[in-house]
Order: sequence, then structure tokens, then C-alpha cells
Amino acid sequence: MRAWLSVYLKGLCMGAADAVPGVSGGTIALITGIYERLISAIASFDPRLVSSLLQFYDADARAEAWAILKEMDVGFLLALGTGIVTAVVTVTGLVDYADETVPALMFAFFFGLVLASAVVLYREVAITTPLRIGAAVAGFALAFLVAGASETQAASPSLVLVFFGGAIAICAMILPGVSGALLLMLFGLYTYLSGTLHEFLNAVLDLVGGGSFAHVVELGTPVTTFMVGAVIGLLTVSRVVSWALEHYRFATLAFLVSLMVGALRYPAQQVASVVNGTYDHPGLIDGWTGPTVAAIVVAALVGVFAVLALDYYTDDLNY
Repeated sequence: MRAWLSVYLKGLCMGAADAVPGVSGGTIALITGIYERLISAIASFDPRLVSSLLQFYDADARAEAWAILKEMDVGFLLALGTGIVTAVVTVTGLVDYADETVPALMFAFFFGLVLASAVVLYREVAITTPLRIGAAVAGFALAFLVAGASETQAASPSLVLVFFGGAIAICAMILPGVSGALLLMLFGLYTYLSGTLHEFLNAVLDLVGGGSFAHVVELGTPVTTFMVGAVIGLLTVSRVVSWALEHYRFATLAFLVSLMVGALRYPAQQVASVVNGTYDHPGLIDGWTGPTVAAIVVAALVGVFAVLALDYYTDDLNY
């Protein structure tokens, strides 16, 4: 039980990092010494598991399913996953509250996190060859353009975008240094999904008091779509990323880190929209005054120093 509790607590730390744009859960997995075990468990997935579970009434199928699950280190994955989910629900609840009350400070904090993360990770990648330079330019341009498009996105994005957001973000969540929450923010999905998740959980709890089941289904549809995308992405897209890292490691890293730099456009736009009074719910900040400017700068610096402190204490890790 002590061993599973330790894994659960490490999952809590990973989930907290995954839920914040700019910090990677993969980095936390590396710091806590479970990164290789996590990647090995994911890579051990065998498609035969699905057919074996569908034939669970057969003794041979049950034995095969159990053997595959043991190979996948399923106990470890369940304990870790439970910790991650617990932290994600908790942290996104705080994010949802901050989005309703102090959005400018929240996005300024995210800006600082992402900026410092990009600076730290650029030190790991020598962008000196034409391939790496091209990958860096492509990553920056893609993120910058997508961030601009997400600014004008509808309040309720399509389920197709939610699906692909889950598939892509989950891959970043298991890579040291790259933030899956940042990619969700880049697609304009971060605050939408964090808010929808908590509305869904509240709707489920309301069922006990006679709440509407139709409302649960309505809110649960995007949440389920995201989760399905995440599972499929974990088993498919992550293999593509793994192949790219194996064959073109530094060019891939240059592309991924440059995505972070281009994505800075999104939190900067959100801060500006709050200040200009065009944000959906500007919260407690109503105008561009001296104290507001100071508060925004301080929030960004807190994000910067949080990442620099993490980097300082993990300086010996090979990303």
C-alpha cells in the first residue's frame, strides 16, 4: 500500500503540472523517477487486449487479458492515473475560479510560466543546422497563427476540435518540458474544457437532488470526446512523436519549444482583452491603471520564478 500511495502522490504532482500551461507532467515524472516506467507501461499496450476483454467469458481470453495487463503494469497506471485525475480536477477548479475573478492575473501568470519554460528549454537545443532552424520557424509560425485564430473562436468549440485537442495534448503531457495544457490553451480549449469539466461534475452531483440527466449528457459529451481523443492520441500520435524524437530529436525539440514561444500570443491577447474590457467576464479588473499594471507584471514574474526555481533544482536532469 505504501508503494501505491507513493505512485498516487507522484500522480498528484504530475496532474497538477499537466493542468497548468507552461509546466510539463513529463518533467515531474522524470524528477520523481517514474518516467521510464510510465513510457514502458504505455508502450506495452497490445491491441489484442480489446478483443480479449470482449471475450471475457472465455477462460483463455481472460488469461490472455490478464497477462497483457500485467505486462502493461496496470496497477501502476491505475494508481498514477487516479492521482493525475484528482489533481487535474482540483487545479482546473482553481483555474476556473481565477478565470471568473482575476483573468488578467491568471493569463499573466501563464505568460510568465510559458516564457520561462521556453527560455529554459532552448538551452537544451542548439538551433544551428538548417533543419533545426526550419523546424523552429515552422513551430513558431504555426503556434502564432493558431493562437490568433483561437482568439475569435466560438464559446462552444466543435467536438472535432475537442477530440483532436485531447489527442494532441495528451502526447505533450508525457514529454518532459512540453506542456499539454499549453497546447489546449493554444487551441482556445483550455478555459472552455476546465469550466465544462466542473459544470459536468456539479451536474452529476445534482442528480442526487433530482437534477436534469439531459444536462449531464449535454456537458458530458465534450468531456467524453476529449477523453476518447486523449486515449487514442496516447496510443497512436504518441508513437509518431516518439519516432520523430528518435530520428530527428533536436529538430523535433526545436519545433516543440518554438510552439511555446508562438503560443505566447494567446495569453498576451487575453490579458489585453481584459484590460480593454472585451473579455467575456473581466472579473475584478476593470481598467488599465497603475496598480493593475503592477499586479499583471508581478503575476507574470511569479510564473517566471516558479519555472526558474524548478529548473534550478532539476538542473542535473537530461531533458
